[in-house]
Amino acid sequence: MKLGIVFGGRSEEHDVSVKSAREVARHIDPARYEPFFIGITRSGAWKLCADPGPGWDQGEGPSAVLSPDGTAGGLLVLERGRYGTVALDAVLPVLHGTHGEDGAIQGLLELSGIPYAGCDIQSSALCMDKSLTYLVARSAGIATPEFRVVTAGESVDAERLGYPVFVKPARSGSSFGVSKVTRADELPAAVETARRYDSKVLIEGAVVGGEVGCAVLGNGPEPITGEVDRMALSHGFFRIHQEDDPESGSENSTPLVPADIPAASRDLVRETAKRVYRALGCGGLARVDMFLTDEGTVVLNEVNTLPGLTSYSRYPRMMEAAGIPLSAVIDRVVSLALTGEARA
Repeated sequence: MKLGIVFGGRSEEHDVSVKSAREVARHIDPARYEPFFIGITRSGAWKLCADPGPGWDQGEGPSAVLSPDGTAGGLLVLERGRYGTVALDAVLPVLHGTHGEDGAIQGLLELSGIPYAGCDIQSSALCMDKSLTYLVARSAGIATPEFRVVTAGESVDAERLGYPVFVKPARSGSSFGVSKVTRADELPAAVETARRYDSKVLIEGAVVGGEVGCAVLGNGPEPITGEVDRMALSHGFFRIHQEDDPESGSENSTPLVPADIPAASRDLVRETAKRVYRALGCGGLARVDMFLTDEGTVVLNEVNTLPGLTSYSRYPRMMEAAGIPLSAVIDRVVSLALTGEARA
C-alpha cells in the first residue's frame, strides 16, 4: 500500500510534527506499507524525503505536492525539471496546529480524492477553535470552562473579570501563547502574548481540578479508548511541548498512566471523552483533554484531532497502556480511511 505521510508544516508545532513523523516511521509495518514521506519546511516548501530523519529539509531533494486534481494521480513529484506522479492509496497527515488540524490539509485531500486518516474538514475546524468547541459541547450537555472571546482590536475591562483566568489563542495548540493571569494588571500582556499566535483570543475562568486525558480511536457511535492519564503537577500549569528537552521529562509535570483516580472517575472520563468525540463529529483518532474536579465532575478542556505521536506524547502512551501499540493505531486509522466507514 502506497501511504503518504505528510509532516512538518509552517505552524509553531513544526518540530513536534517532525518528531511525530519519526515515531511513525519507527512503528510502521514495512511489509504492509510503502511510505512516501512528504515534509513541509518552515517556509512552506514541500519535499519528498527518504525519511523524516535529521537533514530531511536540507539539500536538493525532489519537490512534491498533493494535487487537488482528482485525475492527476495524487502526488506530483518534480525532479530534474520533469514531473512524475505517484498514485497514493491513502494519506496519513502527521501535522499539528495551523494548516494541519484546522481543516486545511483535509480540504486539499478531499479535493484530491485520496482517502486520508483522521478527522474530516468540519470536525477539524470545529475542534481547532476552542470557543466553537465549547459551544457545541455545551449544547450536548458537556461542562466547559466559563469563557469570553476577545476579537482583533477589541479591548477588555480587566477590572470586571474574576481571577485567576487563563488567556490563550483560540486556534492554536500545545500551550503556545497560553498565560495564567492572577491580577488585572497582568491581563494586557497576556492578551498580546496570545495574539502572537491568533487574532482571536480566549479568556477562560480557571477550573479547580486535575488535568486528565483520554485517547480515542475509531469511527461511529462506539469508538474505543486508551487508558485515562493524569498529569501530576508540582507547580504552575501543564505546558506541553514547551520544555527544552521534552524527551527527558517535564520540569513541572509527571504523566500517570493509568490515572491514579477512582475507577468510577476513570469510567466517567472515558464516557465523557466519547460523548465529546461524537458531538464534534470526530473520526479516526483524537485526544480529549479534561479536568476532573474535587467534586468528581468532568469539565472539557480541549480536543486534539491529530494528537502528538512522539516518544513522549500522551496519546500513544495511553493507547500502549490499553494494549494497543502505535503500529496498531496506524493500521486502524489507515484502515478506517480506506474502508470509508462513517465518522462519528
